[in-house]
Amino acid sequence: LAGKTVAGKLSFIDLAGSERASKTNATKERLAEAREINKSLSALGDVISALSAGESFIPYRNHKLTQLMSDSLGGSAKTLMFVNVSPADYNVEETVTSLMYASRVKLITNDASKNIESKEVARLKQKIDSLLQKIDKVKRGEAVTLDEEEEAPPPAQEAEAADEAKFDEPEDEAIE
Repeated sequence: LAGKTVAGKLSFIDLAGSERASKTNATKERLAEAREINKSLSALGDVISALSAGESFIPYRNHKLTQLMSDSLGGSAKTLMFVNVSPADYNVEETVTSLMYASRVKLITNDASKNIESKEVARLKQKIDSLLQKIDKVKRGEAVTLDEEEEAPPPAQEAEAADEAKFDEPEDEAIE
């Protein structure tokens, strides 16, 4: 991997709190928080369904959570999901729901691969940043100096004159 940059991302997302509001006796703020968690779980469920069904449109933009997780869910990442379940009989409904959710996640297949950036790509990105900064300076009316490789090509008139000179040269006649 000499001369290359390897990038990785590790996300921990706690989706706890999908319990039934009637069981938790939540009020006001806790109820609002539970509602938001359930919205995010619903949006994540929509993305998981679309990915596992192989649909062409994946609704990542339906929620901030799914936007943040888009590269982990449908990209080239290795994604793991841990499901905590309760052995208590009064939590059977939540346990079954969580396991069904996890079984849908299991259907998603990603092609896990390393995100490697070569030196050339890194150099070009740096060059783009440099040029964008120079454009900003020009827009503000500041003086900008160009590097040797950034200098503009010759004006069109000089290029046309050079092309015309090529056509004015006598051509060798072919001997038959």
